Amino acid sequence: MGNRITVQVIRAARLASLLLLFSCQRSPSTQVFQVTEVTIAEVHRAFLEGRVTSQALVQRYLDRIAAYDQPTRLNALVVINAHALARAQELDAEFERTGKLRPFHGIPIIVKDNYDTKDMQTAGGSLALKGSIPPDDAYQVRKLREAGAIVLGKSNMAEWAFSPYVTASSIAGITRNPYDLSRVPAGSSGGTGAAVAANLGVIGLGTDTGNSIRGPSSHNGLVGIRSTMGLTSRDGIIPLFLRNDIGGPMARTVADAVRLLEVIAGYDPADPVTERSNGKIPDNYTQFLDEDGLRGARLGVFRHYINTPTMDAEIKQITEKAIRDMQAQGAEIVDPFSIPGFAVMIENIWCDVFQHDVDNYLATLGKSAPYKSLAEIAASGLYLPYIEDGIKEELGFTTPPAERDPPCLDLYNTERNIVFRDAVLQAMQRHNLDAIIYPTWSNPPRKIGDMDSPAGDNSQDLSPHTGLPAITVPTGFTKAGLPAGMTFIGKLFGEPELIRFVYSYEQATKHRRPPAQFPELD
Repeated sequence: MGNRITVQVIRAARLASLLLLFSCQRSPSTQVFQVTEVTIAEVHRAFLEGRVTSQALVQRYLDRIAAYDQPTRLNALVVINAHALARAQELDAEFERTGKLRPFHGIPIIVKDNYDTKDMQTAGGSLALKGSIPPDDAYQVRKLREAGAIVLGKSNMAEWAFSPYVTASSIAGITRNPYDLSRVPAGSSGGTGAAVAANLGVIGLGTDTGNSIRGPSSHNGLVGIRSTMGLTSRDGIIPLFLRNDIGGPMARTVADAVRLLEVIAGYDPADPVTERSNGKIPDNYTQFLDEDGLRGARLGVFRHYINTPTMDAEIKQITEKAIRDMQAQGAEIVDPFSIPGFAVMIENIWCDVFQHDVDNYLATLGKSAPYKSLAEIAASGLYLPYIEDGIKEELGFTTPPAERDPPCLDLYNTERNIVFRDAVLQAMQRHNLDAIIYPTWSNPPRKIGDMDSPAGDNSQDLSPHTGLPAITVPTGFTKAGLPAGMTFIGKLFGEPELIRFVYSYEQATKHRRPPAQFPELD
């Protein structure tokens, strides 16, 4: 269904890679470099030691994609970058010439299908945008390419990013969870989550409106960062609700996620909210990778998401164990922590701005846009049935967001968001907290097709409507081998503190493990 990875593309890529490899003066070991769970630092060490080239690395991932993505029905990827090996050759030549590595030199990355890529289709999961090639890269993609990253392919997503629960699109079908292929990877960045978890790329980019970096990261045993609103640019990302949208890292380790954040953070004139980041970004974020980072940290346990009758018993046990482990690492635990008036403040806090935002995005495509408006897309019928009601509902919001009563502006200028953020920060201040913690999901990944059992998504409120940063980190697995995660919420531009906490916890517990069905290839 939709645009698939063709056998011809893979075969051509293999042939090109072999020709390039034979032309390089490297040791034979370049052809057997192990990529399962490899980190950016380990790849760069291998480059420096002559144990692998970027071309060979890209080929290893192309081989894994060919062997695993479609044959297992994981279905994480929509298209492969036909230029990936050529770009790897250029970067290898640059390294041979200069002896220097860029921050992401030769690193193959997976990019969600709603990020503009000037050399590849960007469809947002929709058949309506099949074949659409944007005029330029999204800001984050451009910054990563400048840092030496190679966009290996585009990942599947929930169509137009509508669902936090499933990753299903009219252009590519259903993505599955690599830890149990009968289950979902969450949505909407489930393609990136599944691909990175199954080691089909070194690291990935997702987007998060209410859940979609953190949810799929939790369901796939990954680290996911939803940064402070204004720290990273959303330019060139197909929006859902731009006022809530964030793009950012999905990675197998905290260190890799932080390295990616370091590249994409900063002011972008094309996204005015990023002006708020001026003067708030440290020289680097990797300096905060502190194994002793939890010592003395005050963490508030938000039991609103734990003490619920629908929480899975195993996930609760994993969560309680994680809290004890943080305490053992020197954290001071405030339990329970509550936010007075929470339920009332989050009621009706969403602003439906999809039609307004997607029409603006389609305008950036110029004359090449397949459709000019959401109304035209709705009339085309080119979408899966599960999002039809959502599209029709969005067509009802015809008044421009700024002219509504009350106005629907960005998170920093809308009264109800200001009130909610102030209440959260004041509650943190009363308890002298450094961060709030809670399970990212209260239930394990659902079976595909199950939309009735408790979902357990806890990500829709605290960060998306306050602009506060949130990082999810793996906390372990159920007896059935399904991943779980914990979210840390910090203060505005408080990424340095959160990085300390999640890295310290990760290093003390080492919960990440790869899915058994996707081992290293011979």
